[in-house]
Amino acid sequence: MSENPQSPKDLDEVTLSDDQGNEETYKILFTFDSDDYGKSYVFLYPKADEDSDEVELQAYSFEPDANGDVTAGDLLPIEDEEEWDMVQEVLNTFTSDDGQDQ
Repeated sequence: MSENPQSPKDLDEVTLSDDQGNEETYKILFTFDSDDYGKSYVFLYPKADEDSDEVELQAYSFEPDANGDVTAGDLLPIEDEEEWDMVQEVLNTFTSDDGQDQ
């Protein structure tokens, strides 16, 4: 199986593998860029949960290559507390604009 890198901004879902090689498909809620951190970010949730009332969101940072492409291996955890606060604020703004509860 070959993986064709694409920008998460052009996709609506992505498949991720855990440490044991188990694959799960995630829906992309939205992506955004931060000039302050010079990175892009993506919010994901398990596709299996898309019809649930509550879903567990995951957030990652990524830096596209020169062509704007990203592979699942390019998704990086957000470990800096200030960076995480900024990401959380963007999510809160998104959900309040959408009329959803947190």
